[in-house]
Amino acid sequence: MSTRMDEAPENVRLIGGEMLLWSDMSNMGGITDWRGAALELIRRMIPASGRVLLVGPHPQALVDEVVELAPEAAALVRSYPDACALGSRHPGLEVFCGRLELLDSGESYDLVVAIDGLARTHSAEAPASGWQESVAALAALIAPGGRLVLGVHNDLGIDRFIEARPADREGGDDQWAPHGFDPTYPSGPPAVDRGLECAGLSVLRRYAAYPGRQAPRALLAGEALAGDLPDALTFPLSARGGDRLLAADPLRLTRVVFRHRLGEELAPLWVAVAARPPVAPGAEDDLPLGLIEEGPALYEFTGTATRRLPDGEERQIPTGRVVEEILVEACAREDVKAVRDLLTHLAGWLEGGGSVVGAADSLVHDGVRFAAISPPAAPSTQPEPRVVLCRILWRFAVRLLAAGHHHPWPWPLEADQLALTLCGMAGRPCDRGDLDRARKFDAELGQPAEPAEQAPTYRDLLGARDRLADQLTAALARIARLETKLTYRERELVRSKSRLRRTQRKATAYRRSLGYRLSRRLARPRKVARRVIRLLSG
Repeated sequence: MSTRMDEAPENVRLIGGEMLLWSDMSNMGGITDWRGAALELIRRMIPASGRVLLVGPHPQALVDEVVELAPEAAALVRSYPDACALGSRHPGLEVFCGRLELLDSGESYDLVVAIDGLARTHSAEAPASGWQESVAALAALIAPGGRLVLGVHNDLGIDRFIEARPADREGGDDQWAPHGFDPTYPSGPPAVDRGLECAGLSVLRRYAAYPGRQAPRALLAGEALAGDLPDALTFPLSARGGDRLLAADPLRLTRVVFRHRLGEELAPLWVAVAARPPVAPGAEDDLPLGLIEEGPALYEFTGTATRRLPDGEERQIPTGRVVEEILVEACAREDVKAVRDLLTHLAGWLEGGGSVVGAADSLVHDGVRFAAISPPAAPSTQPEPRVVLCRILWRFAVRLLAAGHHHPWPWPLEADQLALTLCGMAGRPCDRGDLDRARKFDAELGQPAEPAEQAPTYRDLLGARDRLADQLTAALARIARLETKLTYRERELVRSKSRLRRTQRKATAYRRSLGYRLSRRLARPRKVARRVIRLLSG
């Protein structure tokens, strides 16, 4: 921010519309954190000989990768401090500072990367251009046969339904031009294609990025999303993370989106790859069908299998439902028998040599056998199957309670207590020592479960409140019925006592009567005579 105009590096050029006191990189909360998937996609398209242009702010890792691999690279940013920082970090990088519409370098580029979108290519010094006009300005910079990688945020992406407080909510310092009023902004994947075609470009492939626009970890082509994707592939695309305030459960909503084949329409953002004619035959052959990050590993989706990059072997995607989803559904139905049967089967599978590093969210079950979603890495030490089962069920208990899902066990119940209960249901009782060893083993694997203190989603809280309200209403109605019945019984008891007292008074009066006393005296000699006769006869 304190860099003066005369301190700009020699490779920085001011083209007009530059923002001297604004920095997009200091406000990284709004910039997409592209990592392995985007880097691999761009790496495959960098020409062996040609020029590459980065348009807009991008993560430092992506810029470093492009500068290292491209024979000749340039960048366009609107922020003067960001331009100076880029120029100082990469002396061989030609940096243009200003608005996109004013860029006239006199040269065309074989690859233009604007994966951050076009919102940060405008300046506060002039009214922002429409999306279609900005795309046309980008297309004018592409050489014949060159390519464009363009990111487009979806205004109706699934993250809009999940986030209670979106990261790019209105009112930010960088939103001097309000979003949502541009009639040319694309409303869906077909509109993205039409906008690129109107700019004279041919769309090679369009990707949907998941799980969110802030940190995408997967790119899936539209051809892949047109069919039914296995649960083992779509389940990791809805991970909870960060300190987000959620309005709905990401897992549940994302699963519904993919089940109804709306994965492309409701993607948080799209990444389009287009080319300027003439397009060489087979230009899209080097574009992957999908790229998925799982921790430090990166996998390429080939249609029916995944291949770990850079040189891993293909592995068929296992079929079946994710174990965690099956258990959550059974808990929601309060089907304790289904939970017991599945856990018993899981315990037997582990004792028979199953994966010791699997978890309920990384195993699938097709009704017959279990399988790991991703190839497991063998740990240094092999714990006992009982400890492995305890770890799996403890992780499931933590995630179940963190998400606020319903379950048939008493509330409140801690994750440790629930895990021990589930171990007992599986027929493998565990104690506190086994649970401590399970937590230690989980820490060694470096796969922490969801933090138990993470708040449930807003919709889950509303559902729990409504469920408790219904239970309270039913309990109050039952109490009212019991009170009515108790009042009726008390009245009956009072009437019975009154009748008993009247009967007792009548009996007392009868015993005091002359007839009763005479009958008693007349009956007494008979009793004496009968006793004497019995004695004599005996």
